[in-house]
Amino acid sequence: MKTRGFTLVELIMVMIIIGILAVVALPRFFDRLTFDELGFFDQTKAMLRYGQKLAVAQNRNVFVRLNGSSVALCFDAACISRVVPPSGRATGAAACDNDSNWFCEAPPAGISYTSGNVLFYFSAQGKPYNPADTAPNSTFTSQLGITIGGGGGAARTIFVEQETGYVHS
Repeated sequence: MKTRGFTLVELIMVMIIIGILAVVALPRFFDRLTFDELGFFDQTKAMLRYGQKLAVAQNRNVFVRLNGSSVALCFDAACISRVVPPSGRATGAAACDNDSNWFCEAPPAGISYTSGNVLFYFSAQGKPYNPADTAPNSTFTSQLGITIGGGGGAARTIFVEQETGYVHS
């Protein structure tokens, strides 16, 4: 005689395992701030890399503006000639003049960033310079660090190297 089904011990063990997973995993799914922090970190790093690649590809300077409330890419220091995002539209955040037609992004609510420089540019060779510098003399810091945090997770830092402009974390 064959019987099918589960024993009571097996059912109780499955319920205990599901309970433990629910206690450990569910709070992580409902903590949106951590996901927003990681998203803004990745977005900022991608913007910096795009700015450097655009400078090299178009053989012109691309300015990076870090003013504490947004990260923006422009073709001039005054941010009059703005870079168009590769997707065609940015989020149009209030810190970016509510304009989604240029590459400017603001951190989500509860997320902040700090950096050593406020404004710098990538030259046509991809090397970072301070706004008053002219090639080949750069007074750019030895390594620019942009720290993004506030989401409850560990703060993450993006680095821009002095000689090469390499953007990494």
